[in-house]
Amino acid sequence: DVQLQASGGGLVQAGGSLGLSCAASGFTFDDYAIGWFRQAPGKEREGVSCISISVGSTYYADSVKGRFTISSDNAKNTVYLRMNNLKPEDTAVYYCARIDVGGSCVDPGNRKNDYWGQGTLVTVSS
Repeated sequence: DVQLQASGGGLVQAGGSLGLSCAASGFTFDDYAIGWFRQAPGKEREGVSCISISVGSTYYADSVKGRFTISSDNAKNTVYLRMNNLKPEDTAVYYCARIDVGGSCVDPGNRKNDYWGQGTLVTVSS
């Protein structure tokens, strides 16, 4: 079975850092991209960052460019999201998703974003 396990969320003060992990199993890791999405209270889910596992190309939303870094460890089938200089507006539940060909780093509703982790809560206090 395809599984994505997100972890690493927590409470941090503004300006602090956190690292998220997305451990994948049940599929050929480098055939896909993996994306991080987030949903803040009362808001729609949005794309944050994604990485093509085989090529290594990355995408970042404008709101996180220069602060967040996505990376992958193919030996561990894991994608990481390093979040620096966190802001209160980064508070959200963060989800990782498998992105198939034709999927989207921006639109979480794209049907080719076909498997999702359970989400991990990041809270940034001011």
